[in-house]
Amino acid sequence: MAHWLVKSEPDECGIDDFAARPDGTIPWDGVRNYQARNFLAKMAPGDEVFLYHSSCKRIGVAGIIRVMRAAYPDPLQFDPESSYYDPKSPPDKPRWQAVDMQFVEKFDDVVPLQTLKAQPELSDLPLVRRGARLSVMPVSDGEWRHILSLVNGRNIG
Repeated sequence: MAHWLVKSEPDECGIDDFAARPDGTIPWDGVRNYQARNFLAKMAPGDEVFLYHSSCKRIGVAGIIRVMRAAYPDPLQFDPESSYYDPKSPPDKPRWQAVDMQFVEKFDDVVPLQTLKAQPELSDLPLVRRGARLSVMPVSDGEWRHILSLVNGRNIG
């Protein structure tokens, strides 16, 4: 099982949106960065994902979601009414991918970016490096455990 972090503005799609769904599942679509798309393509059912809230009042890791369906062609790229429409993406060789993710847990409070940046154990995490703008990124097992240790005072071994 791999670990990941995805970023989203909570008014677009946040942890509360996942929690409010009857089955907790939402397609993670609309990603329009090639490197982020490549990471989506590597996700597998069962992979755990931190959901990071950005561009909001409480920026930080808000909870955990899980990959339920591996990458498939993002249907929004073919929808002319969508802001994610890509007329250069052919149906026989689509450019963009989506995955389905499901709610696992909402944290009592977000783990703020400043806290993450202050952790030497997270210095290689793309999220805390200067200029890192990816909306989808891998998280090592050690980074995953360390971030969990910062959540609600957990003691993770």
